[in-house]
Amino acid sequence: MKREISPPSKKMLILYRVAVVLLLALVLALAAGSIYGLFRSPDSEPLFRLGSEEARESALNRAAPNRTAPNTYPGAAGETTAVFSGLGTLRIPIAGQNSATMVLSISFPYPANDRPFTEELASRIVDFRSIATGYFASLPVEKLLSLNEDAAKAEILRQYNALLRLGRIETLYFGDLMIVE
Repeated sequence: MKREISPPSKKMLILYRVAVVLLLALVLALAAGSIYGLFRSPDSEPLFRLGSEEARESALNRAAPNRTAPNTYPGAAGETTAVFSGLGTLRIPIAGQNSATMVLSISFPYPANDRPFTEELASRIVDFRSIATGYFASLPVEKLLSLNEDAAKAEILRQYNALLRLGRIETLYFGDLMIVE
């Protein structure tokens, strides 16, 4: 049994060749850009910027109006220290009180130059929030009203440091510590 195959038309053949050439050009451009990116210095300036400087600043301010540089200050050995306040404001329902809520924000200093530790802190935000929420939610109302801040900080700090592998938190700061009915 013979089967006869008709050759593709000339237009289809030209279209196919153009598509293959465009695909190869795209692959070549991506490979060249990747190789250039591997050998380029990490602290070098961008090759080009789109839009005017004012337009970029305006877009950044619209996207994040409360955007500020991290709070940094020189440490004891000349290393820069930043303040981690990425946990935000915690609103913790008080056990036994239907309408009462504890409002708390936690922050702590960390070495800004230690990039792996900074990344670990950012990846643990959910864990940090659940530890603090669990600690305060488990306290009875009487203990919350006469809260020993130092003991609470020490226990939460112990639990935070038990999670961390790449560094340690030395001290915690409580802000906005209040009970709202």
